[in-house]
Amino acid sequence: MSLSPVTLENEFIVLEPFGEHHREGLRLAGDDPDLWRYASINQHGENFDAWIDDRLNDGPVAGDLTFAIQDKKTNAIVGSSSYLDVSLPNKRLEIGWTWYSKTVWGTAVNPACKHLMFTHGFEVLDLNRIELKLDATNTRSYRAVERLGAKFEGIRRSHMVMSDGRIRDSAYFSVIRDEWRTVKKGLEERLSTFPIPSEGT
Repeated sequence: MSLSPVTLENEFIVLEPFGEHHREGLRLAGDDPDLWRYASINQHGENFDAWIDDRLNDGPVAGDLTFAIQDKKTNAIVGSSSYLDVSLPNKRLEIGWTWYSKTVWGTAVNPACKHLMFTHGFEVLDLNRIELKLDATNTRSYRAVERLGAKFEGIRRSHMVMSDGRIRDSAYFSVIRDEWRTVKKGLEERLSTFPIPSEGT
């Protein structure tokens, strides 16, 4: 079973299912080698089209649903996130392949993205579990996931081989249905501290 493409939107961002028309906007947003330091695949420069092609072609075959993220403040494409490892019979999936242009770090974009994707997962898809995994050495993402309210589940040692040959340990986190109300409240409290973009700005 696979997910149906759907556009998700709130006051801050729009999540559109990946399309060819997003390629150049994503290339511009991702033109920073520092963004890919912890990525399992080097997505910078000449490698970026291979990543886009994978998400456009192989992602849907695997049952993934990948989004381009549009910031309503600027109307620019500022990153991407995906539903991965989807198992609808078991009511679970992963949110991953998430990255943002540094221009929106520390803004409403990340909590707004998580709010949309978790809400759709728990309240529309009726999931029991949403998981996230990250490079165990990525302290910035580690703090962001903990701040989200996800529970740390442990480390998978020697889990992945990175593009530079480094052996990666992966940290696993999850939110389950019983925790969603609390996580949702926290996200909404965070989003309330950001000004809502005015139409046309």
